[in-house]
Amino acid sequence: MPDPSLPRTPGSLRDPRLDVFRGLALVMIFINHVPGTIFETLTSRNFGLSDAAEGFVLMSGLAAGLAYGRGMRRPPYWPTVGRIWHRAWTLYLVHLLTVAVAIAIAAATARWFHANRLLFANELGMLFRDPTGFLIGIPLLTHQLGYLNILPMYAVLLLASPALLWLAQRRPRLLLALSGLLWLLTGLREWNLPNFPNPGGWHFNPLSWQLIFVIGMLAGTSAREGQTFYPVRQSWQAVAVAILVFGLAWSKVPAVFEGFTQTMTWLGDQGVHRFFWMVEKTYLAWPRLLHMLALAYLLGSLPLVRRVCASQPAAPLALMGRHALPVFALGSMLCFLGQAIKDVAAPSLALDTAIIFGGLTLQLALAAARQRLSLRSR
Repeated sequence: MPDPSLPRTPGSLRDPRLDVFRGLALVMIFINHVPGTIFETLTSRNFGLSDAAEGFVLMSGLAAGLAYGRGMRRPPYWPTVGRIWHRAWTLYLVHLLTVAVAIAIAAATARWFHANRLLFANELGMLFRDPTGFLIGIPLLTHQLGYLNILPMYAVLLLASPALLWLAQRRPRLLLALSGLLWLLTGLREWNLPNFPNPGGWHFNPLSWQLIFVIGMLAGTSAREGQTFYPVRQSWQAVAVAILVFGLAWSKVPAVFEGFTQTMTWLGDQGVHRFFWMVEKTYLAWPRLLHMLALAYLLGSLPLVRRVCASQPAAPLALMGRHALPVFALGSMLCFLGQAIKDVAAPSLALDTAIIFGGLTLQLALAAARQRLSLRSR
């Protein structure tokens, strides 16, 4: 079914919604990764059951479908596979760079400002408890620092993307069904990729998070052809609104929050598997997934949203979203710098404002520089 909010000519125009919402997700991720500022209360996680991470992964899948879907339609496949895997390798290298800079920031804060907290926070303390395990786990991605654990999951999903895209071009509904089944089995059996030297699994479990990535990918492959994989229906929009209203009430009305929590606790007491009553991130719990899908569906099905995203005020967000990887990498490093500054300076609203808006300004400047360079190279 054609989507009136998408360009009619396949692949002729870049949909501004993807860049704007990806940029918005980057802004909220940065703010959330500098804990303790007043600006945390303004991000999406305070108004529902999901947060910017779900949105980032959904849009990453959508971008993969738009960028690579056509290349997996017919042979030769290897040029597209090579591009996708090269991108995954780039993500891996960027991840290692951000980890190295984060460690350096924590060490510098301890050495010159005598503030040691960062050295033992965010899973960095393993460097002192088990140095050899830490040095093995970091390059193997089996030990991930807090606030720096999204890119490893994304890289794994990109490695699987050629197979996912191949099936998306031929049997999209089968792909969606298989992805949903894997998500369900992963949650019920608690499958995960291994950690080392810590026990347990990845915080962002790729076996679970692949579902929201695949949902975005199917939307992207359809949008590339001027179609929509998810029909625009008023009844579906009404359901989406109801879910979002409940999420808002859950986050802002104590009685709703307590009632929902008590219901989930009662299910656990009755022996229901924890996958159905725990609102946890690792296994992409169904309330989080449902909330993000409702938000994405509503924003994606309203023509007004596309016009707003194409407007001049949204241009800075679109610019950041267009250069998401370098902006995300810089934001990841700056969030550790922001945490270090908060550890050594007296708390104040002025300090929080300088950290957040200073960091966002640097990220926007990087995106602008990248855009200028890309235009010159054409």
